[in-house]
Amino acid sequence: MAPSFDFSDWWAKETRKGTPVVVTMENPNYSVVEIDGPDTAFRPIDKDRGKNVKQFTWVLLLRAHRAVGCVAWVATVLWALLGAVKKRLIFQQGVAMESEKSSKGKLLFRFIRGFLVVSLAILAFEVFAHLNGWNFRKPNLHIPQRAEIQGWVHAVYLSWLSFRADYIAVPIQALSNFCVVLFLIQSADRLILCIGCFWIKYKKIKPRIEGDPFKSEDVERSGYDYPMVLVQIPMCNEREVYEQSISAVCQIDWPKDRLLIQVLDDSDDENIVRLIKAEVTKWSQKGINIIYRHRLVRTGYKAGNLKSAMNCDYVKGYEFVAIFDADFQPNPDFLKQTVPHFKDNPELGLVQARWAFVNKDENLLTRLQNVNLCFHFEVEQQVNGIFLNFFGFNGTAGVWRIKALEESGGWLERTTVEDMDIAVRAHLNGWKFIFLNDVKVLCEVPESYEAYRKQQHRWHSGPMQLFRLCLPAIITSKLSVLKKANLVLLFFLLRKLILPFYSFTLFCIILPLTMFVPEAELPVWVICYIPVFMSFLSILPAPRSFPFIVPYLLFENTMSVTKFNAMVSGLFQLGNSYEWVVTKKTGRSSESDLIAAAEEESKIMNHPQLLRSASESELAELNRLKEQPEAPNPVKKVNKIFKKELALAFLLLTASVRSLLSAQGVHFYFLLFQGVSFLLVGLDLIGEQMS
Repeated sequence: MAPSFDFSDWWAKETRKGTPVVVTMENPNYSVVEIDGPDTAFRPIDKDRGKNVKQFTWVLLLRAHRAVGCVAWVATVLWALLGAVKKRLIFQQGVAMESEKSSKGKLLFRFIRGFLVVSLAILAFEVFAHLNGWNFRKPNLHIPQRAEIQGWVHAVYLSWLSFRADYIAVPIQALSNFCVVLFLIQSADRLILCIGCFWIKYKKIKPRIEGDPFKSEDVERSGYDYPMVLVQIPMCNEREVYEQSISAVCQIDWPKDRLLIQVLDDSDDENIVRLIKAEVTKWSQKGINIIYRHRLVRTGYKAGNLKSAMNCDYVKGYEFVAIFDADFQPNPDFLKQTVPHFKDNPELGLVQARWAFVNKDENLLTRLQNVNLCFHFEVEQQVNGIFLNFFGFNGTAGVWRIKALEESGGWLERTTVEDMDIAVRAHLNGWKFIFLNDVKVLCEVPESYEAYRKQQHRWHSGPMQLFRLCLPAIITSKLSVLKKANLVLLFFLLRKLILPFYSFTLFCIILPLTMFVPEAELPVWVICYIPVFMSFLSILPAPRSFPFIVPYLLFENTMSVTKFNAMVSGLFQLGNSYEWVVTKKTGRSSESDLIAAAEEESKIMNHPQLLRSASESELAELNRLKEQPEAPNPVKKVNKIFKKELALAFLLLTASVRSLLSAQGVHFYFLLFQGVSFLLVGLDLIGEQMS
């Protein structure tokens, strides 16, 4: 239950036991003594004896001082919080938030702010009514007769109760029931996926390579048959990660004459362009078949970059293409673990590997992302890959059959999720996919909330753009009814549209409303039992993250604001739904990478002649870039303010205060912790800060 604010126990006197006995002494020099019980006269002298008015006054003063200290501490915390908010709001006037540029984002913020103002006004009215004893906990209590009405304020309050029950509670309850049904459907879908994952683990089902895949079937030929593989590394201003990515790809164990590496650079920073060119030249002079391509105009973002590279004449003879984003570091045996699955399987179009994260334990934000992505790979993609041979391409760490890309229309620039676009079109053309849960490629997750927020906006607005474009093609395709239903109802509607819709509406709008409109009730199992159970299932693929189950639940509800905003923007083509923002990276390296770098450095120090592999011009260029003086006043990392999250934080905290009046225990604690979660995110106190 909610904490009680009855302070009567603090001031209550000790309960007297037994029958008091008054003894009057004949000697006038003795005082009158009152004995509460037979043993009282024989007790040792304690603190209660000899109390007088002066001591009682001191006790009152001490307790008053304690109360004033508590109030002062709370006031200090609130004042510091308001000061931080004010300071960051002033800072934000000079640095405009990119996420608030769209009219859609501003409209949502205005709606939440208006909702907050109305909630504060209602809360003040409810507190006044509660202090006057007018609080009605149940919706259908007897309304007092006219003779019992205590003034015009009481009459207004009773009118508000009647209006609330007749006109406000009904639509709220209907919307609540609708969202609860969606919540149950989505929970059932997640439960079925988990059962499928358990079945895969129990039966040890996974794609396997039969025999020796590289041995030639032609008896007249000796040796092994390695297909021609093209490796593409698209990047844009990736100063922090370009070197380790190019280095990892160039060390892939594959015949050099059967491998071509394309570094596809869209950078607009001249210094970064020169650095990447120097890195490519270094590996080229070591005998690696690597090519550098730079586009002056970044048309179509990543999709345009890949499309432009596939149009080159020298890639016509290649059979497969592997794609790695700039922060991905594949193992040397990556191609030997993935390409053999295509042999004797002409219907296979894609082999997707799993991501592993070098910075998953960097901070709380990276830990929570690791929970979410582990469930996505091990449960969603593995189950869909085994039972349906279809899942959304992750855009990286995968190998495509080039024929599948060409027959599906190639890379298109119509959405910000070109990877999902090509996967859906390939599925409509009958191509099958394989997910390899055992093959992992190292990469990074965003360490700052701002970078993660922008990434999630793109990941949730793009699918809605794609759904609008692909729906006619899905309906008219030759797929079976079951696969069409999976694409429309599960892949797009349930997991991309319904999930952010009910998460935001149910836990950020309806739940606070039910505190001010108690006639519309939200069951405890909706806000407590089922979410905790679903969070438990989500965290099973990452068992080491089990201590973070509660923060994970609260953070997922907090991210529902960004996901809902992105979903609506993509569905109705509003604001910056087509804007592509490159996710900020830090260039974290794994332990094995650091050891390899140390060994390489020691080799160079012991053998200076290795430096001669680079040309004189490239060495001069590298030395010139390294000798450039650093900026005298580097930009400090600062916290930013996120207005929508901050407004929702105050809204949820206001609703938690209102829940105290009706003593709704679970609702109070959920609203309190969820409000604090929104507050931490709104003040950018989770994850690292960005320059």
